[in-house]
Amino acid sequence: MRVYPTFFRLAFSWMDAERAHKIGFKGIRLAHSSGAGRLLARFTAPPASLQTSAFGLTFPSPFGLAAGFDKEGHGIEALTELGFGHVEVGTITGRAQPGNEQPRLFRLIEDRAVINRMGFNNDGAAAVAPRLKSARAALQRRHPKVRPLIGVNIGKSKIVELEDAVEDYLISARSLAPAADYLVVNVSSPNTPGLRLLQNVETLRPLLTAVGEEADKAAGRHVPLLVKIAPDLSDEDIDDVARLALDLGLDGIIATNTTIGRTGLKSDSQKIEACGAGGLSGAPLKSRSLEVLRRLKDATAGQLTLVSVGGVETPQDVQDRLDAGATLVQGYTAFLYEGPFWAARINRRLAKARRAG
Repeated sequence: MRVYPTFFRLAFSWMDAERAHKIGFKGIRLAHSSGAGRLLARFTAPPASLQTSAFGLTFPSPFGLAAGFDKEGHGIEALTELGFGHVEVGTITGRAQPGNEQPRLFRLIEDRAVINRMGFNNDGAAAVAPRLKSARAALQRRHPKVRPLIGVNIGKSKIVELEDAVEDYLISARSLAPAADYLVVNVSSPNTPGLRLLQNVETLRPLLTAVGEEADKAAGRHVPLLVKIAPDLSDEDIDDVARLALDLGLDGIIATNTTIGRTGLKSDSQKIEACGAGGLSGAPLKSRSLEVLRRLKDATAGQLTLVSVGGVETPQDVQDRLDAGATLVQGYTAFLYEGPFWAARINRRLAKARRAG
């Protein structure tokens, strides 16, 4: 019997969602700083059979934590102690910004979903970079053979106009690429005005080209570059992004971000309306995210690494994404509902299935 769902109902379900997140994340970091996380990692570490190769790197597990949970790199080591094969930090912007006004994070418990309009709240690239460098060095010392990897997700500062977006992304690339195992250009959040317009291939081409060149230059090595797209793109636009990624020689695509749609939800319509604008994540995205993955698989013919995220809750969900063409799979929203042993449970079931297969 799993205890966490009951704990969540009693301790967190009634609490403001952002406050609950901060308390939970603080608890995870406290376990690390006290040394308990290191002891825990003996039981949560991914089995060696799950090691996965992607864009020239070896991941301890194909399952990782999506961007959005650790926005500023405060808990990378602590989160890897829970069994995540990689942690994607961010979204980080070139300039520090407070994000949108609170409340800005809402749970739809009946749908196992979350609506957020956080607005890329973060300390800015210059402040986050030293944390990434420190975490990477610590992980290298502790895992000399195969360590958990650090992805860095970058976005546009809110006050920067679209015509100046490229230079704003370059500020982040210069600061963060040296400590990143891979870099993600986020052009798909619905919470920064105009950002999704950058998914247009004519605008996306110069952005990705410039970021890739700047990242490699700053790091003195090739930093794998991916782009993260929205589930709300039309099939034709998905095909266009896939062709562009192949043409530019990108290392991969992450599909998908949150959706602005609200169809098919079980929660009371008045409650949904009261949440207001923002991106919807969690179980309702499962079907569309899988559709986008399969379309990308066909469009790229296996030439790109595909990272699937959106509605991933169970070990079977992860396996379904791997079977559909993903090399790596990420989750986030279910972490809030499933608790700290979620990643370890998924890894254990994946390893068992591989042994049985």
